[in-house]
Amino acid sequence: MAQLRIALAQVNPTVGDLDGNADLIVEWTRRAADAGAHLVAFPEMMLTGYPVEDLALRSSFVEASQRALERVARRLADTGLGDLPVVTGYLDRRTVGLVRSGQPAGSPLDAAAWLHGGEVLVRSAKHHLPNYGVFDEYRIFVRGDRLPVVRVHGVDVATVICEDLWQDGGPVSVTGTSGAGLLLAVNASPYERNKDDVRLDLCAERAREAGCALAYVNMVGGQDELVFDGDSVIVGADGTLLARAPQFTEHLLVADLALPAADPAVRPGRTPVDALDGTTITIDRLALSPDPLPAYAVEPQTVAEPLDDLAEVYAALVLGTRDYVRKNGFRSVILGLSGGIDSALVATIASDALGPGGVHAVLLPSRYSSEGSVTDAEDLVKRQGLNSRVVPIAGMVEAFEEQLDLHGLADENLQARIRANVWMALSNEHGHLVLTGGNKSELATGYSTLYGDSAGGFGPIKDLTKTMVWALARWRDAQARAQGPCPPFLYPFEDEPIPEAIIVKEPSAELRPGQRDSDSLPDYAVLDPLLTDYVERDMGRDALVGAGHDPALVDRVIRLVDLAEYKRRQYPPGPKITPKNFGRDRRLPITSRWREPSAH
Repeated sequence: MAQLRIALAQVNPTVGDLDGNADLIVEWTRRAADAGAHLVAFPEMMLTGYPVEDLALRSSFVEASQRALERVARRLADTGLGDLPVVTGYLDRRTVGLVRSGQPAGSPLDAAAWLHGGEVLVRSAKHHLPNYGVFDEYRIFVRGDRLPVVRVHGVDVATVICEDLWQDGGPVSVTGTSGAGLLLAVNASPYERNKDDVRLDLCAERAREAGCALAYVNMVGGQDELVFDGDSVIVGADGTLLARAPQFTEHLLVADLALPAADPAVRPGRTPVDALDGTTITIDRLALSPDPLPAYAVEPQTVAEPLDDLAEVYAALVLGTRDYVRKNGFRSVILGLSGGIDSALVATIASDALGPGGVHAVLLPSRYSSEGSVTDAEDLVKRQGLNSRVVPIAGMVEAFEEQLDLHGLADENLQARIRANVWMALSNEHGHLVLTGGNKSELATGYSTLYGDSAGGFGPIKDLTKTMVWALARWRDAQARAQGPCPPFLYPFEDEPIPEAIIVKEPSAELRPGQRDSDSLPDYAVLDPLLTDYVERDMGRDALVGAGHDPALVDRVIRLVDLAEYKRRQYPPGPKITPKNFGRDRRLPITSRWREPSAH
């Protein structure tokens, strides 16, 4: 057996910031060198950030990525890091003589490179291009067909990219025939609930399939709707977990591995191999350091404990909000604080993400606001130390009503839109980003006012059902009560940040006397499971009824969801935490006469 100390740099790049991302590569390579690593790996598309979407089709951007890769290779050598092999993701292109119809313009590649000695030694590209959920990669990339196998201190290390692990065939299927002692997978795998266990099982399965240890490095950070949770892992050839990085934070996972020594009779070169998916994969061999290292003392392995379900959801919301605000150049946020549970949770997420000093709350009482709503909102402001101001809107509403003869829903929506005008005006005046407070249950059923409570720049709880909003509010308060150190993604409040009165209050938009959500929506404990089945699982009417949902309610909810598509299309982005969010995941026509067949 040969020894190899590998470092997985679980870091947070920014899309389009090639110089800043190159700085991260140099900085974290230095940390890996200081830790005595023999190989350091960065995530998929590290140099450009991920996903780049249609930037991949722009020649100027591809060429900038290619130049940046060459520069960072030289820079590593110039700063004394040239002897440490670095694997990083970047954007490349395939040289083609003929542009074919249906091929992405410029033939871009989701690529990975080995850097050493100031040079780019090996280049490869993702073979399997996902085209489901949030991914459009078949549209913007062409497929790679090589498996790099690089000998490092007597160990053959094969390299694949993200989706190549998730699909059968391709580079992973030929890894076992390559004699590799380590399969290195560079990834930008976005978070969704319960995905961490699925990933770990997948890594274990692929390690056993390839007959070698597997090191999986994942990106961390927020990018528009997506949140990358890190959770990088290393498993043995038998699938045993050897090392694991913490979730939702930058981290250098360093592990000493005992791996099979490479066969000295196998020489550098290229060998075409038929993969299980019917394609031909060329094994591209290169020897950097053919001889194993002398035996050395190993360091203890790090196996971070994964977060529980509610903790990881909350951490994803905090990270997604923080990165959206900061990466888009904002220093502060503003939101309407109603005294209800949704805005209370949004304010708390913002406080955890930015610190209370970066959060500005506006209390907008109307003639229908209850006294309790105002005092509850003031209590939350005091508990969290938020910036706040009170802007009564009754006079503004009356001024509009003097000019317009509005009744019923039109009059209710007027109040919501006046509130939005206030916080948007303050956003323009002071440079705050507006956070919206709509949850998934409301967005699904159209229970939101277009250009009212839907107005803003980012929706932190957009992918949470109402029942999950309550669950997270209670969880957050419980964390404040708990003894021991505060989790790193939470602000250390001295008191429970959300008043109990807000959590137990019956939800209401307070746009008419005595209004309650239950006037127009079913109980959320009944509604949310139905919405999950219809929206996230794409179950039709008969399947919903077969799953036990009330037939009359199914017909009503389907109609509400289908008719509200135009509203959702105009809602701001928010962190994705479910298998199917309203946004990149779910793309339905606004204009459509299709209706699920009913019993009538």
